[in-house]
Amino acid sequence: MKTRIYVTLKTGVLDPQGKAIHHALEGLGFSGVEDVRQGKYIELDHADGVTDADLEAMCRKLLANTVIENYRIERG
Repeated sequence: MKTRIYVTLKTGVLDPQGKAIHHALEGLGFSGVEDVRQGKYIELDHADGVTDADLEAMCRKLLANTVIENYRIERG
């Protein structure tokens, strides 16, 4: 089974990587981009027996820093 996990910075947390990407896009001539927030995409291949609680624990303990990041889990 595959599960996708999206990790993004919480609102209000500074994002220097996003700022660097935004600056680079402007430097390449792309206009109209007002803000960039950079995050992580994690794809897990796992056994059917892995529970939602297991996935939540993985995110809280390792995959996301819940002090500054949010995460979203998509099973499928």
